[in-house]
Amino acid sequence: MDEQGAGVLQVSGQRLVGARFCASPNHNLRPAGRVVDLLVLHNISLPPGEYGSGCVEQFFLNELDARQHPYFATIAQLQVSAHLLIERGGALVQFVPFDRRAWHAGVSCWQGCDNCNDFSIGIELEGCDEEPYSPAQYQSLATAVAAIQRAYPAITDERIVGHSDIAPGRKTDPGPAFDWPRLRALLASLK
Repeated sequence: MDEQGAGVLQVSGQRLVGARFCASPNHNLRPAGRVVDLLVLHNISLPPGEYGSGCVEQFFLNELDARQHPYFATIAQLQVSAHLLIERGGALVQFVPFDRRAWHAGVSCWQGCDNCNDFSIGIELEGCDEEPYSPAQYQSLATAVAAIQRAYPAITDERIVGHSDIAPGRKTDPGPAFDWPRLRALLASLK
């Protein structure tokens, strides 16, 4: 998919149609009656700065082998997840249904509301703070966000934030390499 010919995705049964589904055990129920109204963008690469290893998927499935890389020994015991991962080539992987509480935000606050996992959807981009994301990732991100916004209309464009926005001083992602104007333009073209 190129930026000119955006594909149309949809959410059906709390899953993004077209995304490969890998069920992470790292999720739980959202608080009763809590509206999902925030979308949080992250980045991740495992090992740090390396792509396409399959280790992010292993990490979200609690299958990361701590012996594979020295860094893994520091994180292998963590239980984390995101709703979606967008790989460098634009492929989408869903780990948690949207109506469930994925464990992506950690200690967080947005506009006076703590525990952002309770009311947000988390999307991980395979990448790191200082390296540009791929055109395919922006396209997949925009089409996924548009589908999520149709299913969750309380997630307005103003309620799409970075991990750094909800955990300032603790998190920096998606980082200075993330092109927010590009995402906004792509979203506008899909409406």
